[in-house]
Amino acid sequence: MDIHKLVKKAQKGNDKAFLELFQQHEESIYRIAYMYVKNKEDALDVVQETAYQSFKSIGSLREPQYFKTWILKIAINRSIYVLRQRKKVILFPPEYTEQQIEDTVEEDIPLAVTLQDMLDKLDTYEKSVILLKIYQGYTFQAISEILELPLGSTKTILYRGLDKLRKNLKRGEMQ
Repeated sequence: MDIHKLVKKAQKGNDKAFLELFQQHEESIYRIAYMYVKNKEDALDVVQETAYQSFKSIGSLREPQYFKTWILKIAINRSIYVLRQRKKVILFPPEYTEQQIEDTVEEDIPLAVTLQDMLDKLDTYEKSVILLKIYQGYTFQAISEILELPLGSTKTILYRGLDKLRKNLKRGEMQ
């Protein structure tokens, strides 16, 4: 069925139309979420929360042809929210000192720098633009709409982020 008709039906309260729309993009939403949160459980939570948020606010979508852009923006925002919540969590009980934690790590395990580690060092916009452009294949125009950035800024952010990745790779270190 035509996306315009499905969106209009969903906006009028048709649950089946919304479900059909959501299922068409569920895999992309999961991939984007996983690139941010890096584990299956949190990515699935983001997908579920994206479904809820988008269902609740489908009426605010003015242009049906931008449904995918709109829903991916919700997924990115939910992923960033999960990451922010994670920063508030204390991973070790207070009785552990930093030295006790370091002592538990074996000295001879080599540290591997992965692309994911390098992406994690970029700021939120750089990471988002790179993920959308390289991993998802979006155009600069689509990325600028998803992230609500000017087109020129989107290009600048991509090239700045790629330059940081290139420099860190050449140095073999992370900043």
